[in-house]
Amino acid sequence: MSKLQVVVVGRPNVGKSSLVNRLAGKRVAVVEEQRGVTRDRKAVEVEWRGVTFDVVDTGGWLEAGDTLEDKVSHQAEEALKRADLVLLVVDAVTGPVEEDSTAARWVRKSKRPVLLVVNKVDDQNHEAQSWEFLSLGVGEPFAVSAQHGRGAGDLLDRIVEGLGEEHREEIAEEEDGALRVAIVGRPNVGKSTLFNQLIGEERSVVHDMPGTTRDAIDTVVETSAGLIRFIDTAGMRKRARTEAGLETYAVLRSLDALDRADIAILVIDATDGATGQDQRLAERISAAGCPALVVLNKWELVATEDRDAVLATVGDKLAFLGDAPVIKTTALSGKGVHRLLPALSIAATDYAKRVPTGALNRAIRDLQIKQPAPTGKIRYAVQGATEPPTFTLFVAGRLPSTYLRYVERSLRERFELGSSPIRVRVRVE
Repeated sequence: MSKLQVVVVGRPNVGKSSLVNRLAGKRVAVVEEQRGVTRDRKAVEVEWRGVTFDVVDTGGWLEAGDTLEDKVSHQAEEALKRADLVLLVVDAVTGPVEEDSTAARWVRKSKRPVLLVVNKVDDQNHEAQSWEFLSLGVGEPFAVSAQHGRGAGDLLDRIVEGLGEEHREEIAEEEDGALRVAIVGRPNVGKSTLFNQLIGEERSVVHDMPGTTRDAIDTVVETSAGLIRFIDTAGMRKRARTEAGLETYAVLRSLDALDRADIAILVIDATDGATGQDQRLAERISAAGCPALVVLNKWELVATEDRDAVLATVGDKLAFLGDAPVIKTTALSGKGVHRLLPALSIAATDYAKRVPTGALNRAIRDLQIKQPAPTGKIRYAVQGATEPPTFTLFVAGRLPSTYLRYVERSLRERFELGSSPIRVRVRVE
């Protein structure tokens, strides 16, 4: 059996080589404050807690201004293909930049398990700034200072855990073909109770296993809607000095679960209405591009005269989720929970829907006849992908953003795409 591979990637000058040196406990990689110093991958053997693995330093991409595909060296690509775990390294001092976003997209595309490592966190101020990297969509930031050794031992612990569980779980997920459904939300909104109702009512629990997100449990259930893997993030807590910190960490755990999900169930405490933290989760669900169901739990505890106001908070705070169904439940008694499986089935069908090219172009013709664009014209369109449905418009001239929103609404209605997110891309000819 080949040795486990931990591959370190990131834009130039974020401290990848310094991190490799720190993890190896010796100076093995060239460290210099200049872009592109490391041009070849270099594997260094590391042993921690009885686990031996190679840490692979990559040069990443070097030529500023080129597309990512042009920048990534053949060596870095080959290393990523063999990775059991990827460390995406970013710089706390500079904060998130466009190259970090590009790197994150590249890593997500690889489908490899990933840890987001925020380097150069030398003090509390920089640690607070590390949360800005949540926008990259690759999970909870892990703060370290490769130069001073801060957080290195904790990072090695996390790497060993990742190699032990995340890789095996990724293989299991690929084999069972189950629909992946993440149950996310703030602490104490009823996620655990809802989760128990869902798996308890559906009779045939196939198996339980630790998930790739630490402290989560994935439960695969045979349902009337097919095989579903429920990714439970309920009860995910981490000690913090303040209640605000406690809630932040719980939300971050939910963010990790979204990276593996086909569909998200966002659970909201109806007695509170939609809050700022719920809005933050909605933004992340939208960025992930997966369909969502909104569950207003504890609905029976909301006074009749207050219910319209609660629903208004959902419309105001969760606009990112578009026409996501809103399902009112009381998980403690099970009331309303039966509506979730049919809604999940519909969302999964819409998410994977493919529109024939002929039908799509007839729709494009009709919507332009009904409302011509003020500038530009759509010559034809194709659907390039599903999950989510993605349409590419070939356009003469340029279309205003308001017209593109009209096109999106028209296609959604024409092909009954429901609440599934859809993407409309434009190629100007």
